[in-house]
Amino acid sequence: MADASLEGRVAFVTGAASGIGRAIATGLVARGARVVLADRDAATLEPLAASLAGSVPLVLDINDGPAVAACLDRMPEPLRAIDILVNNAGHDIGGRTRFDLGSADDWAAIIETNLIGLMRVTRAILPGMIARGRGDIVNMSSISALRLVPDQAPYSASKAGVHMLSDILRGELAETPLRVIEIMPGLTRTNIVATRHRGDQEAAERYFERFGMALDPEDIARCAFFALEQPAHVQVAQMFVLPTNRW
Repeated sequence: MADASLEGRVAFVTGAASGIGRAIATGLVARGARVVLADRDAATLEPLAASLAGSVPLVLDINDGPAVAACLDRMPEPLRAIDILVNNAGHDIGGRTRFDLGSADDWAAIIETNLIGLMRVTRAILPGMIARGRGDIVNMSSISALRLVPDQAPYSASKAGVHMLSDILRGELAETPLRVIEIMPGLTRTNIVATRHRGDQEAAERYFERFGMALDPEDIARCAFFALEQPAHVQVAQMFVLPTNRW
């Protein structure tokens, strides 16, 4: 059976303004998909949408429950039938701190975005996929969902939640044509490290230098496209992706 084409499919990408989300959105447009670029960073989102023909911006904070629930109503009618949902938005602000020394508010905010926000978006879009009998959900998890990383309790807990949610959704949807794809990247050169340190770019560079090698957002995007372009009967359930110098 031939590989599936992304031509003409409608995708909804969260955290689309930068990093992995931007790489996936850009690649989807290049493959002929129509893409809704969802992000709370309007200043970055608008120029990106202007540069990607076939995309539309949607300023959206996935922590805003009513806004997420009504997000389809804010989109052009032809783009409301979502074929591909990429749950990519997330952060680790205040992270890499021993649990008892960190801020409870920071920990709650990480969980709220990385897990609960993802659940809100999925709940808003999944019923339409089920009704139409088609759709792919790509959940951006992390190797931290499966590995013990000290000083990363809230982030790891959030990604472990994404991992289990992905498994359960896959089971619940097993009698439908829908697919649930979980991608678990290792160290990837995005702005998540700088935002973890509240914008400290020097701290981010020192962090990446410690490891000597990191994935690029485009590496993770290629993994997503590989899974999405498989024939309809093939579900790439999980992808565990590491830099070559890691194990």
